[in-house]
Amino acid sequence: MARTTPEHDIARDREAARRRRLARLLVVLLLVQGWLVVRAVQGQPPIPALPAVDPLFLVPILFFTALLLIIVGTQVGSARSPHLVYRPEQVDVRLDEVIGIDPIIEDVRRSLDLFWAHRTFADRTGGRPRRGLLFEGAPGTGKTLTAKAMAAEAGVPFLFVSATSFQSMYYGATARKIRAYFRALRKAAAKEGGAIGFIEEIDAIAMARGFMPVSRSTGPAASALGPDKAVTERAVSEGTGGVLNELLVQMQSFDEPLGTDKLLNRLAAAVNLLLPVTRQIPMRRPSRAPLLLIAATNRADALDPALLRPGRFDRRLTFPEPDVHGRRALMDHFLARRTHEPELDEPSVRDRLAAATNGWTPVMIEHLLDEALVNAMRRGAEAMSFTDVTQARITEMVGLGQPVTYTRAEQELIATHEAGHAVVAHLVAPQRVLEVVTIVKHGSALGLLAHDDAEDVYTRSSADLRALIQISMGGWCAEELFFGDTSTGPASDLAAATRLAAQMVGAAGMTGSLVSLAATGKDIVEAVVGDTAAREQLERVLTDARDAVRVLLADNRDLVEALRDALLDRYELVGPEITEVLYLAVATREPVAV
Repeated sequence: MARTTPEHDIARDREAARRRRLARLLVVLLLVQGWLVVRAVQGQPPIPALPAVDPLFLVPILFFTALLLIIVGTQVGSARSPHLVYRPEQVDVRLDEVIGIDPIIEDVRRSLDLFWAHRTFADRTGGRPRRGLLFEGAPGTGKTLTAKAMAAEAGVPFLFVSATSFQSMYYGATARKIRAYFRALRKAAAKEGGAIGFIEEIDAIAMARGFMPVSRSTGPAASALGPDKAVTERAVSEGTGGVLNELLVQMQSFDEPLGTDKLLNRLAAAVNLLLPVTRQIPMRRPSRAPLLLIAATNRADALDPALLRPGRFDRRLTFPEPDVHGRRALMDHFLARRTHEPELDEPSVRDRLAAATNGWTPVMIEHLLDEALVNAMRRGAEAMSFTDVTQARITEMVGLGQPVTYTRAEQELIATHEAGHAVVAHLVAPQRVLEVVTIVKHGSALGLLAHDDAEDVYTRSSADLRALIQISMGGWCAEELFFGDTSTGPASDLAAATRLAAQMVGAAGMTGSLVSLAATGKDIVEAVVGDTAAREQLERVLTDARDAVRVLLADNRDLVEALRDALLDRYELVGPEITEVLYLAVATREPVAV
């Protein structure tokens, strides 16, 4: 469908609504003017004098009136919609400012085109405009931001509500709040020419319905359970199902008549009971309300299937973590708004940052740069540097370093262990980036090596997985090579290697057997270990990796020693510092006699 401008159906509806409001205001003013003229002609004051009331009668009347208002107000207040209304001019973001998810934004723009031309699309083509969009994806991928930008682009009110705010301690109040929200949405659409509703974390009220058994025993077990338990289970089941049912019904009732139309239809229906069939008064049909409901969740698989069918949510948009191009665009976008040193304007530096944030969401990238600014302020600067960003990234990945005083023997052991990991990674996986190697305690890790793919990778070969297993074995083999024994440090490394090997054996068919143990529904490691033949293959993969690493480290013992000594001296090496040590060690090797 061709791109439409907002001056289409929505703008015409808004102008028509404005004229109707002016007409009603004019009628009211004319009535007030007529009243004042009549009172002036009669020689009476504009407002009639109030009758005298005895205070003895007035006090009880006011008391019971206040009591009635409190009772009614409590009921009405518990059923009010908890939404917040944002005018288009209050939203400070547009779709052009939602960076890093270009395919999603393109689909969103198509939905906006249909929203703007809802009547044209329906009348001329016979199609049905989209009424519901479901945004699903990990936290921080831009779901809420995109919904706000849509409302700002459309130029219509944005009715924001959190699904948890619908919940109430009073039975039935949640369903009333949902009805009130959709009623407010329809009224806003009729009044403003269109409206966009947004329900945050909809899974709080739309989880898949399940049968909750209710105890119906009549024997001793029923006496032990007690009637209150059964009643409670039944109430919870009815309450949960009732909330979801109300949501499903309301999403099918976007075009209910409102206000005057509803009153006139009731009057017409009452009169038609007295008229013959041939002279019935025609009822007013509800107009197609120009509204769009958007819901966001990171648990779309847990939603009730009835909610996901077309007619309720017509479109499901999955918000992924941005790829390297999206992350680069995000870096440009966020750095343009934050003070930084000239080195961060270099394209190669920004490319490095984009590559180093593989799997990060837009919110995580923005937070990273904010933390870099904090680092800059701590050292007395007002602009962040590349080093500030790198330190912030390390902190985000592995947490803050904890000052721990190791014994000399522990320092040598931990440094040798981490050097073993780094040397193996450098030799067997040159395509990976060594980000940081440290012997500073972070969390429960006494030391660590952080490494990642140089480019975004969505699938791995058998050679890639074997290389990762060998990297995990590097610390264990380094301890064995240099100390003749191993410590408890490699425990987590062996667990990681076992998980990778289990994927090769039981899920990917990389070791000879084509039987997928992942089809059993069990945890893949549990399934592989529990199968005799698969366990033998698992042991073979791990043993082959260990033997290969033993030979590799024995042949490159000098590289491990060089990196170990650098860690003992500086405690932490970042990025190029690691490879500089390794390249220098290779350059200073003594030639081997032939």
